[in-house]
Amino acid sequence: MWAAVDEADVVIHAGDWVSEDALDALGSRAARLVGVYGNNDGDALRARLPEVARVELGGVRFAVVHETGSSKGREKRCAGAYPDVHVLVFGHSHIPWDTTTATGLRLLNPGSPTDRRRQPTHTWMTAEVIGGTLGDVTLHHLER
Repeated sequence: MWAAVDEADVVIHAGDWVSEDALDALGSRAARLVGVYGNNDGDALRARLPEVARVELGGVRFAVVHETGSSKGREKRCAGAYPDVHVLVFGHSHIPWDTTTATGLRLLNPGSPTDRRRQPTHTWMTAEVIGGTLGDVTLHHLER
């Protein structure tokens, strides 16, 4: 995963850093880092990170947030809350998620490379932005 971080133009992190050391380590290696705080992040991390981050990358508008609520109704709820973006990256559940809403909003949760919760593997995603559109999105599984 660190090799992918070193090669990426942008790294997006959807919260639950847990320690400032993790933020500093990723920030020192990523060419550009976009991140938000999560529910497991204390005051020091919340002082350094926003609850919601918005960024345009290659003509694609992204929003990043930690929590989106229950999986039931997620697409409709997020489409209503983020009508001005193309892609919403979220965390919290640590469960990989990749769907597209009826309005065309792409919802991505990369899971977690450090805390797999009830998932069989640790995961993370890579994505390409090509010609103003979101290209291939790949879910990677880490072997521990």
